[in-house]
Amino acid sequence: MTKTQNPNVVNGAPGIDYFTPEQQVPAGTFLESKDGKSEAPRVFQPLTIRGQTFQNRIWVSPMCQYSYQDGFINDWTLVQIGSYATRGASLSIIEASGVAPEGRISPNCAGIWKDEHIPGLKRIADFVHSQGQRLGIQLAHAGRKGSTTAPWTPDNYAHPGEEGGYQAVAPSAIKFADNFADPKELTKAEIEKLIDDFKQAAIRAVKAGVDVVEIHGAHGYLINEFLSSVSNTRTDEYGGSFENRIRFVSEIVKAVKSVLPEHVLLFIRISATDRLEHLNKGWNVKDSIELLKVLKGLGVDLVDVSSGGNSPEGKIEHVRGFHGPLAYEIKEAIPDLAVATVGAIHSPKTVDEILSHNIDAVLVGRPFLQNPSYVFELANKLNVKVQWPVQIGYTNKFPLPLEDDESLYINK
Repeated sequence: MTKTQNPNVVNGAPGIDYFTPEQQVPAGTFLESKDGKSEAPRVFQPLTIRGQTFQNRIWVSPMCQYSYQDGFINDWTLVQIGSYATRGASLSIIEASGVAPEGRISPNCAGIWKDEHIPGLKRIADFVHSQGQRLGIQLAHAGRKGSTTAPWTPDNYAHPGEEGGYQAVAPSAIKFADNFADPKELTKAEIEKLIDDFKQAAIRAVKAGVDVVEIHGAHGYLINEFLSSVSNTRTDEYGGSFENRIRFVSEIVKAVKSVLPEHVLLFIRISATDRLEHLNKGWNVKDSIELLKVLKGLGVDLVDVSSGGNSPEGKIEHVRGFHGPLAYEIKEAIPDLAVATVGAIHSPKTVDEILSHNIDAVLVGRPFLQNPSYVFELANKLNVKVQWPVQIGYTNKFPLPLEDDESLYINK
């Protein structure tokens, strides 16, 4: 469709093979404060990372949906991610997607291990871009925590092999907990194959048109397992010393970075600590800082800070914004690395508190799942006006009557 300058003609969004109105200003863009102040709160200030600008700093965290067969994302993903894009999230990251079939957390998780997965992902990317927003995907391997069941099932752990389960793998043959599968220790050849699996998955993500590739190095999944001496007791070049334990993730980052074009950003999610300080063992935030100095040099653009998940003995106090202090420590140590964090971030107070420590963005999960219009809700609570998609925003010209307004009863 030819674009027209006639203001009475609706132009179509570029880059998509069907008509949907162009969003000249992406939803979630700050317009004005309701109290007349000119400056936007930090969460609604633009953020630019290596040439990519996000109109706000509230992003959708990758969240497993357990809704797929053979790794193929489907219309659930389009509706889920599409609802965030139309309602102001400047970046939505598709859930942990297995770089190999046995890399999925469950048999119903997303995958990106074969070229046939590209069209479904491209469909999501095209729609998100039609709304002026950005899309990411999280590349993952579940390691010894693979082949589990969905969290709403009664057992929620090891998935029966005869019903779609598969062999879990790990740096060492140490199971996560009694009710998890016994993992097989990876050979060096298998490790090298997995590094290439991440690389090939990144190539597919680029072909699908994503803007951000995030490597999942947290929550006790495979990369996290290699980092921690709790789960990695290898005696070869992938175990033992700190330098050896970070070798796997370093080689993955190098491999992935080598196939990303200039415009695609590289993020990594880490568990900044195993939360085992009370036992004086495991991975800790000082280790994370040293790791991130290395990974920044290899081309990582942003670290997404989480924690825990690699040991049932980990102690996590689930208070609001509980990963914030870890992110602050990392940002203070590496100020020129973009830092975001996740975890129990749901109120304006928590968002403001975290961003006030020079954190670059927040990733939000459950509030978006429960309310795709969370960006608009947050803006309203912060007393600011933000752009709505044109198909919804025009209705603001016709405000609804108050519930107790008798004019509602037009047939009285």
